[in-house]
Amino acid sequence: MTQQSILLVDDDDILRTRLEKAFAKRGLTVYCASNLRGAIEIAAEHKPDMAVLDLKMPDNSGLQVLKELIAICPDLRAVILTGYGSIANAVEAVKLGAINYVTKPADADQVLAAFEKVETSHDDAEISDAHPPSLAAAQWEHIHRVLADCGGNISEAARRLDIPRRTLQRKLKKMAP
Repeated sequence: MTQQSILLVDDDDILRTRLEKAFAKRGLTVYCASNLRGAIEIAAEHKPDMAVLDLKMPDNSGLQVLKELIAICPDLRAVILTGYGSIANAVEAVKLGAINYVTKPADADQVLAAFEKVETSHDDAEISDAHPPSLAAAQWEHIHRVLADCGGNISEAARRLDIPRRTLQRKLKKMAP
């Protein structure tokens, strides 16, 4: 029985290293890349069984990486990993060949569970049955994502969100929806 291999493509060095170690501990052969070109070279040489692709990277989107990898390895099972989750992105990823979609922060068990969920289901009902988040929940997630991107700097986050700093402070004091 051959050991399964997984290709991990993420521009975040810390997350990529953490997941690489976790996947290796679980008995997988792990290949890592931080960009499209590296992912293509690894896929052409090693033909991995699975791939975990970050949706948002500086040079290309994970969806573009997915297209290229499916062209090289048609049997590749891929999961999109992202901090910018939306139903539209999930549907697009599935249309392009991904088998599932996981939002950050996610650990190795959650990512591997995403591969297993699809293997046990018989249709794409999981995506079609998904309910979009409420407007308040989407706004809450977006504000916190921007705040995290700004390193917790409220003034900078308010500038990026194009709202007054005091308004942002009031929104942050409210409970999550």
